[in-house]
Amino acid sequence: MNAFKALYANHHSWLNHWLRKKMGNHFDAADLAQDTFLRVLLSGDADKLHEPRAFLTTVASGLVSNFYRRKKLEQAYLDALLHLPEAEAPSPEAKAIMLETLVEIDGLLDGLPYKVRKAFLLSQLDGMSHADIAGELGVSISTVKRYIVQAVEQCCFGGA
Repeated sequence: MNAFKALYANHHSWLNHWLRKKMGNHFDAADLAQDTFLRVLLSGDADKLHEPRAFLTTVASGLVSNFYRRKKLEQAYLDALLHLPEAEAPSPEAKAIMLETLVEIDGLLDGLPYKVRKAFLLSQLDGMSHADIAGELGVSISTVKRYIVQAVEQCCFGGA
C-alpha cells in the first residue's frame, strides 16, 4: 500500500495534467486519472513498476480510448432515438439501461475477430440472412453460422 501511496503522490498531478491536454477539460481528466489509479490499486502492481509514467500513460490511454468509444456509441444511440415517434420513445430509465447494455455488448464484441463481429451485427442489427452475410464477408454459410454462435457465446458467457 505504501508503494501505491507514493505512486499516487508522485504522479497524480502529472497524470491529471497529461489527461487534461488529451481530454480538453478538467472534469473528464480528473475522472480518468482516478480510474487509472484505481486500476493500478486493484492490480496490486504498484510496487513492481520500473517506469511508472509509461505504465500510467498506457493505462490512461486505454481509458481515454474507452471514453471516446462510449461517447461515440452513446451519440449513435441518441441519434437513433431521434427517429422514433415520440410515443415510442423510451423512458429515461430505459434509455440508461439500454445504453449500459450497448456499452457492455460493445466491450464483449471488441475482443472478437472483425468478421465474427461483422457477421453478428449484420444479423442482429440489419436483419440480413446468413446467405447474404456469407456473400458480403466472402465466407460460407456454415462459417457465418459459426461466427454468429461465437459472438452470441461471447455476449452470453464472456467467451467462456
